[in-house]
Amino acid sequence: MTRRAPIEDINEDNLVVTKPKKSAAGVEAVLVALDRGFAQAGVPRTAKALLRLNQRDGTDCPGCAWPESQGHRKTAEFCENGAKAVAEESTLRTVTPAFWAEHSIEELATKTEYWLGNQGRITHPVVIRPGDTHYSQISWNEAFELIGERIRATVPDRTVFYTSGRTANEAAFLYQLFARSIGTNNLPDCSNMCHESSGSAMNATIGIGKGTVSLEDIHQAELILVVGQNPGTNHPRMLSALKECKDNGGRVVAVNPLPEAGLFNFKDPQSVSGLIGDGTALADEYLQIKVGGDLALFQALGHLLLEAEERVPGSVVDAEFVAANTQGLDEYRAARTTIDWAETEKATGLTAVEISTVAQMMIDSTATIICWALGLTQQPHSVNTLKEIINLLLLQGNFGKPGAGACPVRGHSNVQGDRTMGVWEKPKEPMLAALDKEFGIESPRTHGLDSVDTVAAFENDDVDVFVSMGGNFALACSDTVALEAAMQRVGLTVHVSTKPNRSHIMHGTTSLILPTLGRTDTDDKHPGGRQVLSVEDSMSVVRTTQGRLDPVSEHLLAEPVIVARMASATLGDDHVIDWKAMADDYDVIRDRISRVLPGFTDFNARLKTKNGFVLPNPPRDTRSFATDIGRARFTVSPLEYLTPPAGHLILQTMRSHDQYNTTFYGLDDRYRGISGGRRVILIHQDDATELGFADRDMVDVISTFQGEERRANEFRLVVYPTPRGCAAAYFPEANALMHRELVARESNTPGYKAMSVRFITHEAAKSAPLT
Repeated sequence: MTRRAPIEDINEDNLVVTKPKKSAAGVEAVLVALDRGFAQAGVPRTAKALLRLNQRDGTDCPGCAWPESQGHRKTAEFCENGAKAVAEESTLRTVTPAFWAEHSIEELATKTEYWLGNQGRITHPVVIRPGDTHYSQISWNEAFELIGERIRATVPDRTVFYTSGRTANEAAFLYQLFARSIGTNNLPDCSNMCHESSGSAMNATIGIGKGTVSLEDIHQAELILVVGQNPGTNHPRMLSALKECKDNGGRVVAVNPLPEAGLFNFKDPQSVSGLIGDGTALADEYLQIKVGGDLALFQALGHLLLEAEERVPGSVVDAEFVAANTQGLDEYRAARTTIDWAETEKATGLTAVEISTVAQMMIDSTATIICWALGLTQQPHSVNTLKEIINLLLLQGNFGKPGAGACPVRGHSNVQGDRTMGVWEKPKEPMLAALDKEFGIESPRTHGLDSVDTVAAFENDDVDVFVSMGGNFALACSDTVALEAAMQRVGLTVHVSTKPNRSHIMHGTTSLILPTLGRTDTDDKHPGGRQVLSVEDSMSVVRTTQGRLDPVSEHLLAEPVIVARMASATLGDDHVIDWKAMADDYDVIRDRISRVLPGFTDFNARLKTKNGFVLPNPPRDTRSFATDIGRARFTVSPLEYLTPPAGHLILQTMRSHDQYNTTFYGLDDRYRGISGGRRVILIHQDDATELGFADRDMVDVISTFQGEERRANEFRLVVYPTPRGCAAAYFPEANALMHRELVARESNTPGYKAMSVRFITHEAAKSAPLT
């Protein structure tokens, strides 16, 4: 173990492929978690961070947004990947001004995200100006003056304020207030790229864009469908909840193109059976569905449920709930009366028997939860797919009762909280009116840019100032090659960051990197002493988070302080809003939030209670639905699925087990049996043979969309148990293949699970120009 940053970068020749694992977690997860922490931060610092992680009055994990128990919490209330996230943030590796002096932008542009992120925490604010070849140190005062000068020099709608979900509630609220005080709703965020489809479908049908279940509901459910989701890697603590459901007699159905280990068996490292036994079998049924076939599956399930109801009236449909709370059942019933089983089987890759088995499980259940993640949200027909989920839940009255409801599982800590705080390009009038009344400003009403629109704005040279509160926009978005070139034409890019990333290298003509405190860092440089922040989890629970580690540099500022000082430098110290008061004392921010946002009355007092508080959720709390018609809505969608051109496969992107969004913890995707490399394409043996390729062939990948092609070079084909016609590659390496106009209708979410691709041998690529 060493705390020194790696010298060597990824060498794809080191790729090792073994058999996929059949269980998740266990002893190995514990050992890996501890090894990563000790290597980055040492034993004392790691222990101090992990023992406070997800505890009351402790630090909310900077990883996923899975909730904590309202009752007893374990001593180790974290998962392997949560421990990795903490190791990355609590590292003692540092990126000082000497690092930037040693490494030119030209050199850093050749490095992978793995190498960049592993260099450590940024210690000082730095700047690069036109003609510079290296970043160099700048004072905080000069940095803020530069930001204010550049924002004032342009018009509001040529400024963009991006944020990732890591930002806590207080910083997010100040951030959107700053943008709207300037006069723009250009507030793209990472929600645009993940669960925007969920919000679009749910708001239209049940009147809220959030999940309608609690952690206790997961434990009490009779049946849980886990769809388009890999909890073993992306939300590992969910496995414990699924285990408790199973222990209570519940059943689980997994629906996913890849046979992920976490869907099948969980070896709980905090139990004897997990350490030395066989673990807990999770999925009672596994449907290996084709990518994009979920809409057809849910329509088939609806047909079967209504067919059973017709045979035995009252056996399936909750008629009392439907009559009292919904609209549109007759139209839905008419649409689902018949089914083309041949086309359904073609769309899903499943048999009628497999689908009928799950339908019977739903019929037998009086309390069903359907969980989903990005496997459902990143296709052209995603919103319609999710509306079909709502149809099924409405049919059986699975809202507002224990063990039942809709559960979009957010993959990023506080991404839901950021949206609650107003980080959204399409704000609603009540929120803007309340903001204006509280602060004496006039918020803009014109909708702003989302993430995909921002990519287009970059390419069209419509952005003068780009501010990024966390995140790695250049690498996270689609059309990577064009986006990176366009970002370098922007006048000023500002990155509030903890560690180096690709977006710092693809910088504007002038660029600032402003180093900030992380979740695990103590935030005590305030007149009133140590400050506490708050976050909202996937199930609408708002709780405190506070770091306890000494920051690696005295030059780091907290995110609320950075936002407030940017605002003061831009708008002036005599602005109607007292930014300094809020930066000095976060209680002041929360008092003002309490007068602006519904559900936050007495914010400060309620936050200090044992478990925080739960935000109102009408479908869950009162079986009421705040849609435009005042009732929940059944919807009818046409059958739709992905059909690639001849010679092409449907490609989906995915994370490795050693990865969190664009951050690479390491190079070991051990559950899938892949290590040492990342530029791989998982492909079915029969598809490889049919296309004229063999296992481990080196290929260039070409995507096709609306007559245009994109290319990503030097990928290794790996034969894997994928569905026929489907392939998978890691995000963000495959993002270069994504045309920015390939999006989900209504939500404008990138179609990362919907790319049509073909392969050519790497040697042949040199003589095959793109169209």
